[in-house]
Amino acid sequence: MKRIRNTILSCLALPALAFMAVSCGQEDETEARIDELLSQMTLREKIGQMNQLSVSGFSQKVADDIRRGATGSILNETDPAVINEYQRIAVEESRLGIPLLVARDVIHGYRTVFPIPLGMAATFDPELVERGARLTAEEVTASGIRWTFSPMLDVSRDARWGRIAESSGEDTYLNAVMGAAMVRGYQGDLSDSTSLAACAKHFVGYGAAESGRDYNSTWIPPRAMRNVYLPPFETAVKAGALTLMTSFNDNDGVPGTGNAELLKDVLRGEWGFDGFVVTDWASAAEMIPHGFASDGRHAASLAMNAGVDMDMMSNVYSAYLEDLVKRGEVKESDIDSAVRNILRVKFRLGLFDNPYVDVGKALEVQYNDSVMTAAYRTALESAVLLKNNGVLPLDRSKIRRVLVTGPMADAPHDQMGTWTFDGQKEHTITPLDAIRESWGDDVEVIYEPGLSYCREFNSRGVARAAEAARRADVILAFMGEEAIMSGEAHCLADITLKGGQREMIEALAASGKPLVLNIMAGRPLVLDMESEIADAILFSFHPGTMGGPAIADLLSGKASPSGRLPSTFPAASGQVPCYYSHNNTGRPFRGDETMLYDIPLEAAQTSLGNTSYMLDAGFNPLYPFGYGLTYSAFEYSLPTLDRQEYSDGDVIRVSFTLTNKGKAEATEVAQLYVRDLVGSVTRPVKELKGFRRVTLAPGESSEQVFELPVSELAFVGLDMKKKVEPGEFSLWVAGDSASGESVNFRVIR
Repeated sequence: MKRIRNTILSCLALPALAFMAVSCGQEDETEARIDELLSQMTLREKIGQMNQLSVSGFSQKVADDIRRGATGSILNETDPAVINEYQRIAVEESRLGIPLLVARDVIHGYRTVFPIPLGMAATFDPELVERGARLTAEEVTASGIRWTFSPMLDVSRDARWGRIAESSGEDTYLNAVMGAAMVRGYQGDLSDSTSLAACAKHFVGYGAAESGRDYNSTWIPPRAMRNVYLPPFETAVKAGALTLMTSFNDNDGVPGTGNAELLKDVLRGEWGFDGFVVTDWASAAEMIPHGFASDGRHAASLAMNAGVDMDMMSNVYSAYLEDLVKRGEVKESDIDSAVRNILRVKFRLGLFDNPYVDVGKALEVQYNDSVMTAAYRTALESAVLLKNNGVLPLDRSKIRRVLVTGPMADAPHDQMGTWTFDGQKEHTITPLDAIRESWGDDVEVIYEPGLSYCREFNSRGVARAAEAARRADVILAFMGEEAIMSGEAHCLADITLKGGQREMIEALAASGKPLVLNIMAGRPLVLDMESEIADAILFSFHPGTMGGPAIADLLSGKASPSGRLPSTFPAASGQVPCYYSHNNTGRPFRGDETMLYDIPLEAAQTSLGNTSYMLDAGFNPLYPFGYGLTYSAFEYSLPTLDRQEYSDGDVIRVSFTLTNKGKAEATEVAQLYVRDLVGSVTRPVKELKGFRRVTLAPGESSEQVFELPVSELAFVGLDMKKKVEPGEFSLWVAGDSASGESVNFRVIR
């Protein structure tokens, strides 16, 4: 390691190779440089560029592989000195001096951890999300990492699926907007060494895994694929995403890593994508247990011929591609295309000209004021106020003792959430830390956790917390899910609070003191009982490093909650998948049905009216998509349209007045929804088409205008062509997907 560190200064001073002297921003000359490299490469060296290895620390075997051109990318190494040494070997000691592309799962921050992506989506603030991604890129690229496996663009409508935490939720439009923001933030303008290559994943449909079980099959028909699941990826490609990752799932029997129709015809042919495609971890080899490939050789052939450029950790390309070319089962010209795509990304990132980092500066950018402020702001805007009977914001002048309790009150690792390999809990500020810091001088803070972790059953601990509650003026209970309860391979059949948390909430409520539930979790949860007995509920999707100060400031009224739900919260686990943008059915729910537990079964059989409805859970969710309260109240005027009829090329101007009717400054998220009343195929009851955060002082009104191009009403219809169909439409502007009065308009040819 000493020798590695001693190479740093000489590495930084190395001149660029003569044939690499032209700026990578000049695309035509970049292609010429790629041609020159390809002409010099052996088949083995080409295949090496298509091979990615996971690395931990300096390994002589890995160094030898790099030296002989057997790998073009590594992942999971984070020590900048080690990365510099691997780059030195690639640039100085390999035959052609091609730099490595170093990758890491930087999903919602590097050292400074932001809210999980589901929480970022809850901000409904793409500018803030883009800013956070930019600062994350600056933090991580200082260590020599230049590629992140983010954003995840899987439309996710089943809260049982653990990886919903990594998504922007259930809505196609919201996933597209937030994904594009993250791409722009990570990559910047590709002009300097802080550009971090984004990777749009998982292509495609992974979020629709059957029964919410990770890696499971999906059954997405072609029209749903085009209308619901593909648009976020197309938007990311248009935003300039440099790479894309295939998905683990098979859809209609075809694994994502072997789907030539999507990878070649759609991604390359229709969208013009010129970056490169990487497998997910070993997903090429996993086509064998899928039953799609007979062995590793077959898997390599299928992935290569489907259009996959780089193999992550299957080693099937390095093992079999050379022989497949010799036997004529894979064309060397296709390998050339794959290598060209990989080299193009390396040139665009400037790696040929600046492959090294200054190790001394790596620590300087971590936890700096800018990134910590952005993490705080994102945590603040991502928190969703679900219920408030007036107890919030807390009037500290009337509070002498506050009980801070629950397993998430002081759980720095867990509040960071899933995919936080590099977050450091000693830098994470918990709610207990923040409340003690900001309230401790004039309020007695009693801390009695009750449960030491979320899944624990501890009757003695609960009893101690309940006893402490009787001595307090208000109870701040921090419940939820540990970080390990969501994320990859962490799926649930029952999405209620685990362990003894519900029993503890009941015991706390029995004290008769005001009960404020603060829930931190990685997914939507069923909170039916909690909503009944708590005085207020503030929900945070694992809020990251600065979650504590953000929550403390919201509870005290220094800020008003402004987060909105990016996913529907069901009333029961059995309602999932539960999402707002569903089809109406031929027998839609009317609203006058009575649930089974309210009346005898015999009466229910005659009174329910045979509609799309569940006898024991009803139809409506507990909290709809887009929902969230503030410490004020907003009033919408009925929206007005500039016309009643529009043609394909027109823009619909939607005007409305928004008024803050309350006594506090607050931010409303105005949401624009549309319904196509009759189509060549049935259309959803509502679709989000726009949103805007509007901050108003008490009593203030603001005239707002949404501009919606008619082209945004296009969908893939019966003939499998995407177009706007003429007819009648309804439009809403409201504070969530279940509110507002509609106005109608017509689209004509």
